[in-house]
Parts: sequence; structure tokens; C-alpha cells
Amino acid sequence: MRWRGVRIGVVGLLGLLLTVPGAGVAAPVQVTDDLGHTVALAAPPRRVVSLQPSLTEALCVLGGCDRLVGVDRYADWPAEVQRLPRLGGLEDPQVEGVVALRPDLVLLSRSSSAGPRLRALGLPVLAFEADSHADVRRVLSRLASLLGTPAAAEAAWATVESQLDEAARRVPARLRGRTVYFEVASTPHAAGAASFIGETLARLGLVNVVPPALGPFPQLNPEFVVRARPDLVMGARAAVQAMPSRPGWQGLAALRGGRHCGFPPGRYELLLRPGPRLGEAAGVLADCLQGLAR
Repeated sequence: MRWRGVRIGVVGLLGLLLTVPGAGVAAPVQVTDDLGHTVALAAPPRRVVSLQPSLTEALCVLGGCDRLVGVDRYADWPAEVQRLPRLGGLEDPQVEGVVALRPDLVLLSRSSSAGPRLRALGLPVLAFEADSHADVRRVLSRLASLLGTPAAAEAAWATVESQLDEAARRVPARLRGRTVYFEVASTPHAAGAASFIGETLARLGLVNVVPPALGPFPQLNPEFVVRARPDLVMGARAAVQAMPSRPGWQGLAALRGGRHCGFPPGRYELLLRPGPRLGEAAGVLADCLQGLAR
């Protein structure tokens, strides 16, 4: 229910802004994305297509959910976006479907293949990517500016900070300072200390075995994890269950001793989204850590 509180607070703020003389929600807006493309609109967009779940969630938390006319196939939060047309995924965006919806703005990730094609068709496109907490805050700020309500971003971020603090307070003292390996793909790719997941783990008092120098989400030699001997292991439930079958991994004390968190699909997806539910994700991690301490 926390997200509901977030939205109520931000929507209330939006209502206040709409009543302030000169708030100017219909004023021109101009935003530059992470690829250096600048979009200038005569007024905040009214028909938005979002092809990235974290951007969809951010737009909704900022009070712009009713402006969405289409989303990617993975968007599942909040519930109202599930009734919108689905327009493919990162690897197979449905460009024709996007155009047919006549959006006045398209939001997508920096790595989406749809960006150049949509720009070539004359659509305003903004691409954002968030690797860190600071990136998430920056993207919230850019999207709030687009909506014509820049103050809404700070309200949303304040809620995230409060939830992060609350989650950190719930971490059992005896687990603080423990080393952790968080897997984002079985190839294996990890959430390093420089990633938004790594920053959340640090906020909870854990020490990432993947140093910042390796980047946010590096692919590792499987032997790296064996040599690192993490105290705790985290990842998707199916991946964690399969880890003992990997060469050398059956000897990891974290796996032998049950000091692992295997998250079911819904919760795991939440952990991987660099958006306004960072604080809620931290709560999921804290829940797991409390379970390990019993």
C-alpha cells in the first residue's frame, strides 16, 4: 500500500500546483535526454507511450498515469497500466503500433532499438537510463519537468529516502557488514557496488563482493564468485536453486548454510527496476534478511 501513499501525496501536490497562480502547467517544456536529444513541446505531453517499465512507474508516481496511451509488454504497475495497449519489448518494439497511437511523446530506455526509427518518423522521443540512485532521482526530475510539475520529483524522492531508511532500520544487527553477491543473470552477471541495487545493499549495511571498478552490472567469471566466498547470496529463486549445480559453487558456505535469498518473479522484477519503487524494493531485501536471521 506504500505506493498508494506515494501517489496520493504527489497527486495532492499536483492539485496544489494547479491552483497556484502562474504555476503554468500549460507552459512550454523542454528536456534533454541521456543521449543528448532535446525535445521541446508547446505544452506538457497529453499522449505518452512508455516502452520502459521503470519510466512508466515514474510517470504514474508523478501524477501522469492518465497521460499514458501505450506501454511495453512488461509494464505491470500500477494496476491501471495493465489495460493499456502493449507495444512489445526492448528487443521487439512494435514501431507501427506506437505510431498508430499518435503519441506526442515516447519514453524509452537508452538501449532501445526503437529510438532511431521513431525519431526518423518524426515522433518526439526521450531516452533515459538509470544505473544509480542519483540517476533515478535525476530521471524523476526530468519527467516531472516534462509534466510541468517539477516540484513533484522532490516529493517522490523524499518518499523513496524515507522507505530506504525504514528498510535499513529493520536489518538485523548481526547481518550488517556481511558480504553479498546479488545475481541479475545466470551468465553470470552481478549487481555491482556501483549499481542502484548495489547502492541499496550498501544502504542496508551489506558489503558487495563486486567492487565499483567492475561497473554497475558486470559479467563475471564464475570462479570470481567462488573465490569471493560471499556470506550471502541473492537472486531469482530459480537461479539460486540451480547455483549448487555450477562447477565449484556447491562449496559456497552461503549456499550450504541456507544464507541465500531466492526471490519469486514478482518481487525479483521489483528489485531490478530503477524507478520510484526503490524504497519498496529495499523493504523486500530487508524482509529476506530478517528471515535469514531467525
